[in-house]
Amino acid sequence: MRKIPNKRAQSVKAKQRANITFRMNILFFSIFILFTMLILRLGYLQIVKGEDYARELERGEEVSVNTSVPRGRIFDSEGRILVDNKPQRAITYTKMQTTTSEDMFTIAEALSSLIEKDTNAITKSDLQDYWLRKYKDEASDLITDKERNKIEKDEDLSKKEKNAAINRLTRSKITEEQLNSFTKQELEVIAIYREMASGYALSPQIIKGGDVADKELKPGEISEEVTVEEFARVSERLGDLKGVNTTTDWRRVKNSTLAILGTTTLPKEGIPKDRLDYFLSRDYSRNDRVGKSYIEQQYEEVLQGQKSVVKNITDGKGRVVDIKTVYEGEPGKDLVLTIDSELQLAQEQILEKELLKLKNNAGAKYLDRAFFIMMDPYTGEVLSMVGKQVVKDSKTGKPTVRDYAFGSFTTSYEVGSTVKPGTLLTGYRENALNPGDTLIDEPIRIKGSSPKSSVFNRSGRIALSDLEAIERSSNVYMFKVAYALAGRTYQPNQGINFGPEAFQKMRNGYAQLGLGVPTGIDLPGEVSGVEGGLEMGKLLDLSIGQYDTYTPLQLAQFVATLANGGSRIQPHVVKEIREPSIDGVELGKVVKEIAPNILNTVENTQSEINRIRSAMQRVYYGGKGTARGAFANSPFNGAGKTGTAQSFFYDATITNKLQRNQRTVNLTHIGFAPFDNPEISYALVIPWASLEANYKTNVSTAIARELVDKYFEIQQKNSTLKENEATATPLIKPPFTNDNIDEEQAQ
Repeated sequence: MRKIPNKRAQSVKAKQRANITFRMNILFFSIFILFTMLILRLGYLQIVKGEDYARELERGEEVSVNTSVPRGRIFDSEGRILVDNKPQRAITYTKMQTTTSEDMFTIAEALSSLIEKDTNAITKSDLQDYWLRKYKDEASDLITDKERNKIEKDEDLSKKEKNAAINRLTRSKITEEQLNSFTKQELEVIAIYREMASGYALSPQIIKGGDVADKELKPGEISEEVTVEEFARVSERLGDLKGVNTTTDWRRVKNSTLAILGTTTLPKEGIPKDRLDYFLSRDYSRNDRVGKSYIEQQYEEVLQGQKSVVKNITDGKGRVVDIKTVYEGEPGKDLVLTIDSELQLAQEQILEKELLKLKNNAGAKYLDRAFFIMMDPYTGEVLSMVGKQVVKDSKTGKPTVRDYAFGSFTTSYEVGSTVKPGTLLTGYRENALNPGDTLIDEPIRIKGSSPKSSVFNRSGRIALSDLEAIERSSNVYMFKVAYALAGRTYQPNQGINFGPEAFQKMRNGYAQLGLGVPTGIDLPGEVSGVEGGLEMGKLLDLSIGQYDTYTPLQLAQFVATLANGGSRIQPHVVKEIREPSIDGVELGKVVKEIAPNILNTVENTQSEINRIRSAMQRVYYGGKGTARGAFANSPFNGAGKTGTAQSFFYDATITNKLQRNQRTVNLTHIGFAPFDNPEISYALVIPWASLEANYKTNVSTAIARELVDKYFEIQQKNSTLKENEATATPLIKPPFTNDNIDEEQAQ
């Protein structure tokens, strides 16, 4: 019987074949679409966006390099050069990312025949490096197979640690005789290679030159100054010395010993480690010079200048084959200071002379410093900042005087009665005292304590007004104001019960005037002084300046606030920022002028402030003024306040300091002149001037008069010249002194 085909099965197979064909068509079509999209995308990237990506790639190859552009110069207020740049020849080496140690040794060997290089900086490690390179076969035999296998089989060590251990062991086997076997030229190769290896990729490293000081050479010592012959020899062979360049470097030269000018790091130092991240984030190189103290540090970004930008041209393998300059760079901007170097030097000489004179007095064992600051009370310009300190010369062992101007804002002292104008203003403001109030000056007798009195009245009872209290420097008047601030009235032979609010009121009052708070000076490292605490009986001491400590600069800001009528002005030592000079004759254009900045205004009425100013005028010209002896005949009609403070000198070399401290006396003086329209305000501080047992009289008043007289003498001498120059373009003037201090010598 014939079998009939199953039509249903045939139909299913036909459908399956049709489905497979359909799916294959979809797959091929999808592949076609994907390839079409890929081709279109590649075409878009190459044709439409190709130029953009090429430019982006070029931008990625542009890097800033340290080309040693001149740092901005610093001038005094009259245009005299205080800090300059001295050009010098230099030989540099720039290594690429692909540079090997063998490449550098080859260049070092070639350079050693062209220049002389001092070898004193070579270390034992440098010698070992060179020996291992030169004697590779002998080096491999220094350690035995047993020693090597022991390290290799140590499972606690990683491969890197094993290699380091083998290297250390190999180095330890190199003998001193082997290390001392190198010739003079080989040592020069080592010294040159050492400089090359210490640099960073794409950052020029000075091989010879750079931070060269004009100093006497020791016997056998080679100068690091590049000679004309060396410069020429290397320049002629630059084509054969890949990475080597001959260029001009700069070094800082000061024409003043004023310490607040600051210092910069040397190229061999580079960026200080504690500020490395800060500067690297601002496109500095690791071996850049940077300001590391005072003005050089504070105005680093202004003085630094703009480095060159270069573009690295690479071959197909990413190796640098050429470098093209994109941006030449520009010198740093110049600073014009508020300080007149003629006035500064004259006042330095006066203060140094008086300090040494006082040092010869009996009881001056701990006296070693003195400060004088003069400001324009309306602008905050620091006209002079004088600080002197007696130190022992490290070479001769004899006393010598160094510049200590920075101590005027980095150290603090009890300033005594010069704070009394602030005490009265605080009393007025807190309604503890009314202008014109009369109080009895009498010994203050506190239960369980010795009597506290004014210097001029140890036992009697004298009625004083507020004006007379300042004129005669009454301690007791201030004590009674302190009682009133605490809501108390003095009663003889009673205990003291002052709350913390009275301390806060007093300190807030002083702070408004500038005491106990940062002045805002445009210099780093300022301190606020030391706040004494809340010990009950010390409120009386606080009211006469014998508890909290203040910096000499705070005292200068304090008197400036009184002089100008109640505005606390921020002091500053930089007057202008200017473009570099174009012709070296005239100062460059002004970029920024530092304007006066009022930090706060005292919360007293103008009549209250004027009353205190009048009281200070009586200190100079009143019948019983404490400064009358030195200032009564002064022609400039000033006003001021004297001060003495009992203080303690703590000897840091003595372990048990609290039992071995010495009672001393600090001498202070503040003032301003002329009275009606002040040009200047000033503060003098002489810490630890005498042991209390030897103290006789406040000599600071006479010193202050001499310092102020010098200002008016110089002003009168220069007044005609300044009138003639008023409309002229500011000229660059030569330094006022013959000081010429190289940056390396300064450090």
